[in-house]
Amino acid sequence: MSHLLELFEESDAPRPEIRDASHNLADIVVGDVRTVLQSFPDETFRTCVTSPPYWGLRDYGTEGQIGAEKDIRDYIKDLVAVFREVRRVLTHDGTFWLNVGDSYTSGGRTWRDVDAKNKGRGMSYRADTPEGLKPKDLIGVPWRLALALQEDGWYLRTDIIWNKPNCQPESVKDRPTRSHEYVFLLTKSEKYFYDHSAILEPAIDPKQKAKNRRTVWNINTEPYPGSHFAVYPRQLVRLCVQAGSQPGDRVLDPFFGSGTTGVVCNELARRCTGVELNADYAELARERLLKRR
Repeated sequence: MSHLLELFEESDAPRPEIRDASHNLADIVVGDVRTVLQSFPDETFRTCVTSPPYWGLRDYGTEGQIGAEKDIRDYIKDLVAVFREVRRVLTHDGTFWLNVGDSYTSGGRTWRDVDAKNKGRGMSYRADTPEGLKPKDLIGVPWRLALALQEDGWYLRTDIIWNKPNCQPESVKDRPTRSHEYVFLLTKSEKYFYDHSAILEPAIDPKQKAKNRRTVWNINTEPYPGSHFAVYPRQLVRLCVQAGSQPGDRVLDPFFGSGTTGVVCNELARRCTGVELNADYAELARERLLKRR
């Protein structure tokens, strides 16, 4: 736990609860990211890799949770404020890798039943159709957020398509099944650390050289056998961490969830700090980090 406590040595702010995951390089701070990040000193982390709660898609059962705002504009505003603090605690050459999914308007439905194939689908609330949109409209959440972050001062360097070859089937008959999400690479400064050689695409033909990583990443989803139902795959995180940091660097995940970012940082010898609002998920992450999987 000592390496995390160093983050607060120069701060007079109250220290949030810290749950130490012994024998690994990741620590978990339990609390609301909107206040926790304010306790962190400037320019502490080399990179940030995270996937915040998607708007209107999950009910994590926590009062005041980000993602449960009634208005999409409030969701964007909340995340812009959180990521403004992320920008402050990033080093000058730091990068920010943001995974976020899209959704459709609810069409006036006020709840959603549990699906046997997707237990996390059940919700006790449904957000209203955003102003200006119609029932069945694709909302465009990722780009709304990315452009708002760009306007707030981030450099928006690229969008990455995370293609899911093993995506969940959909019963829709009037549009294609959605099988992708976005990952945005944003930076604090015009010049920043990016290790392109660490994530080269291997050549299929041994006579050819490896090539620069493209913007479409084909990565299978990777369910974790725990109670957290929104886990992004380790390979997705691994590429971001490898490109955005070096061994020994600090990595931040302000929406730690089940701890995938910490697991990957352990594999790659990076020190990781995760912030998680839900104490149950924090405990799940702690157990997972100790098991190293």
